[in-house]
Amino acid sequence: MSAEYREFYRGRRVLVTGGMGFIGSNLARQLVDLGADVLIVDSMIPDYGGNPFNLAGIEDRLRVNVGDVRNESVMDLLVRDREVIFNLAGQVSHIDSMRDPFTDLDINCRAQLSILEACRKFNPTVKVVYAGTRQVYGKPDRLPVSEDHLVRPIDVNGVNKAAGENYHLLYSNAFGVRACSLRLTNVYGPRQLIKHNRQGFIGWFIRLAIEDREMQVFGDGSQMRDFVFVDDAVDAFLRAGVCSGCDGEVYNVGGLEPIAHKDLVTLLLDVAGTGRVKYVPWPPEKKQIDIGSFYSDSSKFTAATGWRPRVTLREGLRRTIEFYRAHLPQYLEAS
Repeated sequence: MSAEYREFYRGRRVLVTGGMGFIGSNLARQLVDLGADVLIVDSMIPDYGGNPFNLAGIEDRLRVNVGDVRNESVMDLLVRDREVIFNLAGQVSHIDSMRDPFTDLDINCRAQLSILEACRKFNPTVKVVYAGTRQVYGKPDRLPVSEDHLVRPIDVNGVNKAAGENYHLLYSNAFGVRACSLRLTNVYGPRQLIKHNRQGFIGWFIRLAIEDREMQVFGDGSQMRDFVFVDDAVDAFLRAGVCSGCDGEVYNVGGLEPIAHKDLVTLLLDVAGTGRVKYVPWPPEKKQIDIGSFYSDSSKFTAATGWRPRVTLREGLRRTIEFYRAHLPQYLEAS
């Protein structure tokens, strides 16, 4: 896929669900710069990551609907004239899903059906790119994990995200809605929620480093993970939105190379120049949904679209720290 894929979006009518959140807002910003007609819908549920500051500077270049994707009448209207839908609306906290499984079910399953039914009834040929997750795999049998690995989630969020993904594939195969899913690994970068630590540890660790506080690493820090800078994740969505060969498929979107937690923390402390680390035993509620080491094989998506991560972990951390040092109050006070 040549660089011309970005030209595809000039004048294109695009809907971004969850567009005031972390990945959605970064995607919206790129779409605006590419000349797309961008419509955002976001429920702005407190503590889920939606933040008006994420759209600072581009508010007059797109439209925002503060609405809930579970509301069928809202979605029936919003999907009608859209050519591409980037579906990033969801509940992403594994911890919250175990504490409140019914809300997770409602957002990650029922809401997805609301979106897809609206597409089936009012825009059946629309392209939909769904934000999936590596969490659907559960504890890996082998590394790196490819798309043919068994789907065996170990928490409520993983089960419901797997169901949401399969709804998209079903509507692609049965009704012609041109949907695909990107199984994202650990995405990090500017505009990520850092008010609390329930949506993954990397954003929380970045905050602690900036505030010169102590990071707690569970166990001995030997677990391996791969990380994707948000600009690379956005590029994956843009490519998938253009790729007709991606319809009905699932793809891993992972980082350049895996790194142990202890080495990640060492790198983060070096880049930030502040913060400290302490190794502590695993809390029981987190140990029960931990999957051990995980890193993904993204070669299927690379073969289909030419995508590959470009931003090194050191450079991504540098950009992220620079962003939050400039705008930290906006991310501690926002809902």
